This record gives sequence, structure tokens and C-alpha cells, in this order.
Amino acid sequence: MLRSMYSGISGMKNFQNKLDVIGNNIANVNTYGFKKGRVIFKDMMSQTIAGAGAPTATRGGTNARQVGLGSQVAAIDTIDTQGSLQNTGRTLDLAISGDGYFVVGSGSDLSYTRAGNFYLDSSGMLVNSDGLPVAGVTTIPTTASDISISPDGKVSYLNNGAQASAGQIQLAKFANPGGLAKTGSNLFKPTSNSGTAATGFAGAGGIGNIQSGLLEMSNVDLSEEFTEMITAQRGFQANSKIITTSDEILQELVNLKR
Repeated sequence: MLRSMYSGISGMKNFQNKLDVIGNNIANVNTYGFKKGRVIFKDMMSQTIAGAGAPTATRGGTNARQVGLGSQVAAIDTIDTQGSLQNTGRTLDLAISGDGYFVVGSGSDLSYTRAGNFYLDSSGMLVNSDGLPVAGVTTIPTTASDISISPDGKVSYLNNGAQASAGQIQLAKFANPGGLAKTGSNLFKPTSNSGTAATGFAGAGGIGNIQSGLLEMSNVDLSEEFTEMITAQRGFQANSKIITTSDEILQELVNLKR
């Protein structure tokens, strides 16, 4: 069988993966705190038909003759650049300006997120949309009013006319945030390549500041995604054409016996 046919198959599979990632990016264009993905290709192994020859006293050297066997996915990256900030005017909508992640969960089951749309539950706990508590914040009485959150994450409120504190929002920083694993619901989990979470507070240790009344939007650029979609579509079509052409050549070979 022709090697080109299998090269075309590998190319079609790879561009299908690229289209899958692009589709997910576009689907999450309005998802708070979403970080887009990117597909990187690399060539597959090459078959050596003839090895390289060293030069001699009477003749120059020759290069190796190799035929490539297609392409494969090298990486599917998470691009963790800052998304634009949207003004909501809601006190419990928080955005991190700079590096860092909000820590949500309890005990050892912790997750990390850039989506700062938080709420108070019936018991006065600050939680995300899935009910996971925000680390560092204590219970706020249901009688509290004028809740405010400072750039360093300190939560304060008025209770019966007296100023009180509900702790300080804890943030986390990773050596390689692109290595975090997406687990759904705008959450990330550490992996062996992301490094462990270095916890701290906003404005310290390289962690960004907290902006109250703002939310970080997705970092997906629609114009870029549509351009990538077109190139992926054309690449898929070109690889399918390779298979079609290889099939026509094989048909000619079969017809030789007639």
C-alpha cells in the first residue's frame, strides 16, 4: 500500500483533534475564567531508504534519503493568558488582575479557578456556583450589610453598626499553570507537571490583586479561532485529497492486469 495514504490518514486525525479544540474554545467564548486550548503538531517517524554517506578523497558525501510517515499531535496546550475584565458592579464578583487562582473546596479536596462569580449561601458561607466554599473566608452573619472586599482579599462587613472581618481570601500560584488539568465547572487540578500550589494572599509573592465588582472573561479570541478553523478545514481537505489521489493510483495498478 502507498505510504502517502497512511500519512493522509494521520493528518486527517490530527486536524480533527484541532477542530475539536477550536470548537471547545468557541463554545466557551463567554465562560468566565476559561483558558483556551491550542494544538501543536509534530512529524512522525521517517523511513530511511538510504543512509548518509561520508565524503571521501575522490567524492563528496551524500545525505540520507528518508520518507516521512505522517504527523502526530505533539501537545494540546492550555494558554493561561489574562482575559479581559468585565465590570459587573456586584461586590461578590471578583477578578484576579495578574497571576494566581482562587482556592475552592474543603479539606484536602481543593480545586483552583479563575472564575470569581461567588455567592453567599443560606449559612453565610462564600461559595462558588457549585457550592464549593472559598478558602480563607469565614462565615458572614445573615444580618451583615455593606460587605466589601479589598484588593488584598480582606473581607469586611457591617454588623449592627460595627465593622467586622470575615477573613482574607486565599489564592494559589503554580510554577507551571499551563500544566493544570481542566476538570470542568471552571475548575483546575494540579498535575505532576504543574507543580504544587504555593498559597498566599493577593499582592504578595508574585500573586496578582483582587478586583471586586469585576469578572475575568474567557481569553478566547473569536477572530483567531475562526482563522484557525479555516486553516484546519483546508488541512483536513488537503489530507483527504491525498487519500483520494492514492486510491486512484492504486486503482490504476489494479487495472494493469487487465
